[in-house]
Amino acid sequence: MPNSEQGCGSPLELFHRIAAQGELIRGLKARNAAKDEIDSAVKMLLSLKTSYKTATGEDYNMDCPPRDPAPESGEGLAATDADEDFVDPWTVQTSSAKGVDYDKLIVRFGSSKIDKELVNRIERVTGQRPHRFLRRGIFFSHRDMHQILDAYENKKPFYLYTGRGPSSEAMHVGHLIPFIFTKWLQDVFNVPLVIQMTDDEKYLWKDLTLEQAHGYAVENAKDIIACGFDISKTFIFSDLDYMGMSPGFYKNVVKIQKHVTFNQVKGIFGFTDSDCIGKISFPAIQAAPSFSNSFPQIFRDRTDVQCLIPCAIDQDPYFRMTRDVAPRIGYPKPALLHSTFFPALQGAQTKMSASDPNSSIFLTDTAKQIKTKVNKHAFSGGRDTIEEHRQFGGNCDVDVSFMYLTFFLEDDDKLEQIRKDYTSGAMLTGELKQELIEVLQPLIAEHQARRKEVTDEIVKEFMTPRKLFYDFQ
Repeated sequence: MPNSEQGCGSPLELFHRIAAQGELIRGLKARNAAKDEIDSAVKMLLSLKTSYKTATGEDYNMDCPPRDPAPESGEGLAATDADEDFVDPWTVQTSSAKGVDYDKLIVRFGSSKIDKELVNRIERVTGQRPHRFLRRGIFFSHRDMHQILDAYENKKPFYLYTGRGPSSEAMHVGHLIPFIFTKWLQDVFNVPLVIQMTDDEKYLWKDLTLEQAHGYAVENAKDIIACGFDISKTFIFSDLDYMGMSPGFYKNVVKIQKHVTFNQVKGIFGFTDSDCIGKISFPAIQAAPSFSNSFPQIFRDRTDVQCLIPCAIDQDPYFRMTRDVAPRIGYPKPALLHSTFFPALQGAQTKMSASDPNSSIFLTDTAKQIKTKVNKHAFSGGRDTIEEHRQFGGNCDVDVSFMYLTFFLEDDDKLEQIRKDYTSGAMLTGELKQELIEVLQPLIAEHQARRKEVTDEIVKEFMTPRKLFYDFQ
């Protein structure tokens, strides 16, 4: 990977960030914080140290600040700007109440913005109105989406691939975002879909037994199935199950492993010498579903069927690696559609956690719990008093209730009217929260009803390797 994709600032800035991160970890340990929170902070510290070594050629030493080199052609300024946000597959941190600056992230990751022209082309090609996630910039970045549309117009096949890391039995509404969009893509393009449940990854990274990780995969699969996927076009698989029964899949894992060095994965993912070898080799397992002959029951021995991956942009490092390897082992590069991050109830600066029930709306929440969480915990962009709010209006850019409505309220005109009313002060915070409650309560209730209908037999059928039915066979 180019250093610019991993960079987080000048050497001196990185030096100070490492010192601050060390203080943060000591504070977390002193107050007996949750293990996941401490692990996440340590992961970021190690990633910062890797970036520091890349930038300076030396290991971090708290007693030896780096020499401050002369800035070259404005690069220091760009690095300082990039320093505001930190994004990798395990950690998302931003200092802005508005959330991550996605335009800067596009530049750092080297992807392309989903512009109006691409959205209009998707509408022309599919004959369907673009999904609200496309209309509103929730899916905002892509790699090679035009290639996918070219293939579709020329009656050439492609398939969808997305996934879920099953770290707990409970999923929250943010986890639904890629699946809601992937279902729409499956419906409008009428193509097969593979969904990877990375229970092996969660065993390696979390304090779980193999049985727990696999059990969470099965339970999470029920919530995914409840999104309405077509069983004749969808294969859901657990890594712990599928790897041992699919020689084609494992052969691709080994091919990828041979073409990625330890030095590369350290640079991309921030791994260190103290990480277990399972973590170091895992990226190849997440990469393998990008290649069609990993699924011989669906594509037989075809290696030319391109893959489209809808995912949150924090997963992009895996697929930058995959796209680098693909031509060297004779496969097409996967295309990607990247989504923004779903904010925690407490605001876009905080991270949702399955261990904190108040950080999000969970798919198991009752109508009463939803109402209480939104009213009590949803960060407000409103003013301190009603009088000030009526005079100056609220800030939709930082208001979590409005952010959630952009994800889940289908009616564009109503959303725009809410934005105008809240910004002008005509709508109060309590009224905005009520609008969100009225959207979320039926959405969650309907999901729960569909999930109740998902039996163990249905899960088994979705997770059984088999031929799928789709166009362009």
